[in-house]
Amino acid sequence: MADGIVYIFDIFGTAIFAITGAVKGVRNRLDFLGVIVFAITVGCGGGMLRDVLLGVKPIAVFSDEAYVMVCILAGVVVFFISPKVVGQWGAIQYCDALGLGVFTAIGCAKAAGLGLGSVAVITSGVFGAVGGGVLRDVFSKEIPMVFTSDFYASASILGGVLFLILSSLGVNGNVLLYSTAIFTTLSRILGYRFRWKLPVARLAGEEKWK
Repeated sequence: MADGIVYIFDIFGTAIFAITGAVKGVRNRLDFLGVIVFAITVGCGGGMLRDVLLGVKPIAVFSDEAYVMVCILAGVVVFFISPKVVGQWGAIQYCDALGLGVFTAIGCAKAAGLGLGSVAVITSGVFGAVGGGVLRDVFSKEIPMVFTSDFYASASILGGVLFLILSSLGVNGNVLLYSTAIFTTLSRILGYRFRWKLPVARLAGEEKWK
């Protein structure tokens, strides 16, 4: 798998997540610096967590300034056009789904490139994809969407499983990367549109699963 393609995917996913973070900051009525911090946190958080788990040194964010610069640019743009984007949270969810797909594929590819096993490949994909969003929600004093949302982490896990299946069938290179990203993105979008949810544990007095 070409390193150049992986790098482009990584930067692209960072930009997408930075936009969602900046929009969240605007919706929370943060000032200019707060919006930029949210953009950087969400854009870089997942990739940093992924690289730490994989033992990659130095982590990509610290070895290449492009990641942070892309996040800052996304934050500045969102801040100044906020009246046009703050009410478009539904559209932002689709951008977030795209970022989820891209980061899932990147995480799986990096772990596989290090010769790690199936569990590590899926874990790398999931943590890289959801890490930034978890930080965003924690900073917003919300229960992380990954624990409550309609098919968020589940879509990333399924994407990781598909990555392993395709790899075992001999699919590699860009086709493997694109297929994983597209499948994960579509899974998340379908989950969002149709409100797919995993079962929630019953409480005393409840008669059925929600």
